[in-house]
Parts: sequence; C-alpha cells; structure tokens
Amino acid sequence: MKYSSVVSVAAAISATSAHTIFAQLGVNSVTNPVSHGIRTPTYDGPIVDVTSNSLACNGAPNPTTPSDKIIEVKAGSTVNAIWRHTLTSGSNDVMDPSHLGPTIAYLKKVGDAKTDVGYGAGWFKIQEDGYNNGVWGTSKVINNAGIHAIKIPDCLADGQYLLRAEMIALHGAGSPKGAQLYMECAQINISGGSAKASPATYSIPGIYKQNDPGLLVNIYGMTSASVYTIPGPSVFTCAAGSGAGQATTTEAGSRNGRNVEDPDLLAAPRALVHTHANNRRGEEQGAK
Repeated sequence: MKYSSVVSVAAAISATSAHTIFAQLGVNSVTNPVSHGIRTPTYDGPIVDVTSNSLACNGAPNPTTPSDKIIEVKAGSTVNAIWRHTLTSGSNDVMDPSHLGPTIAYLKKVGDAKTDVGYGAGWFKIQEDGYNNGVWGTSKVINNAGIHAIKIPDCLADGQYLLRAEMIALHGAGSPKGAQLYMECAQINISGGSAKASPATYSIPGIYKQNDPGLLVNIYGMTSASVYTIPGPSVFTCAAGSGAGQATTTEAGSRNGRNVEDPDLLAAPRALVHTHANNRRGEEQGAK
C-alpha cells in the first residue's frame, strides 16, 4: 500500500474512535473515580500546536474542568495513568490501535496543584516508552486495558506536583502538525521522598518543536535501520543526580534518539535500532 493510501485510511479512522483521555489515576492498587484529581475535558480531542499553552495540561480547543481533589502518592511507587476513549468508555475502548506513538510522563512541583495553571517552567520528564522490537508505547497501553505505568522517583522533595501523562499518535505525522498529542494533568501530593536530587526543569510549551524528528516523521517508511527519537528532554533519574536548574529548550530538543521504558536504565545512554511491525501495515489495509 502506498504511503498516501495509508494516511488516508488513518485519517478516516481518526474521525471515529481516534481520541483518548487520561481519565483516572490508580494508586496502591486503588483506582480513583473518573476525573478524581485530574483536569479532564469533556471532549477527547488532541493538541496539535506544540506552542500552545494547552500543551501543558490540555485546554482549548478541549476545555478542561477543574478538580478540587489532591491524590496522595508515595515517592518510589508506581502509579497507573488510565486512558479511555471517552470519560464513559470501558477498558476495551482506549484509543484506536492505528494510533501508534510514544507514551511520556512529566512532573512539575507546584505550591497548589489545584490552582497552578500548568503551563510555564518547572517540568521534568520521568517516563518514556517509544518503539522497541516493532511495538510502540501506545500499543502497550491499549493492549493493557489503558494502563500507563509511571514510576515516581524516590529522591524527590515532598510536596504537591502536577503529573502530566501523555500519549502521542503519529499515524498522520508525515506532515506538519500531523502528530496528535493527548495529555491531562493529575494533581498529586508526593510524600516519603528523600529530597536528595533536584531535577533540571523545562518549560511547557517549549519542550517540543513542530519539526522535531519525533513529531514530524513517516512511521510507515521506517525500516530495520530506523531510529525513532522520542521528543522532549531526557528522563530524570535519581542515579543521575541533581540538574543544574532550569534547562533550555535547545537542550530539551537536542538529545540523541533513545527508547527507554524503565527510567533507571537511562544512566547509560544507548541507541536502539527499531523495526516497524509488518502486521501494523496489515491492520491499516484492513481498515479500508
């Protein structure tokens, strides 16, 4: 199938069950109710303009509803961002499987998680999962009932944070602003941290550029020699120690391509060679 035909199929699918929302947060084997402590929208659309303030925690054109809840989280624990096609969808309706791309998570330390605007400086990445052995991060979430596992570093200072979970769909990313970015922010209070490290932080918007290789990419043209570059800065790890304060946008966008699911593995940089799964092409053809 020609690339243009694949894109047409993907676009047709995106008009139906394409979108997704970070609707719930699971903590300590307990799944909080829908929208509890999360600024969720009523519409499940993406953000495509990476210069928009809505890139931080979603927003116009998908207005979000404030939450007056704070979710308690232990440092060093793993929380589950739970994704759904809509706020009323079940675990078998997460996002269309044709929407391939990375999963990412960020934290921002704030004074009051209920009122902080979200956008601006202070963000640092704590998780990413791109493309490995023919499988995308989004596919893992879809195949795991919408569960996006995120480990909270144990070396952070206690206090309130915004937890930004993100899934990026690249089925249309062969053209500018074709990447679809989905994100919401959970309002959490982290306790039990050692405060031994202070991450370098970045601004949202500012972490991504519209022409970043991880956002402007023809995923259907990937070969066994292709490398997918996950957008944004490197994942913060406690082993790496403290950052030097606020980093620049250039630093965020200039790192080498890598794919790491476990942040602890980032202590030594590595480059991964990726192979696009042939069965994904078959799914696109079957969607015609």
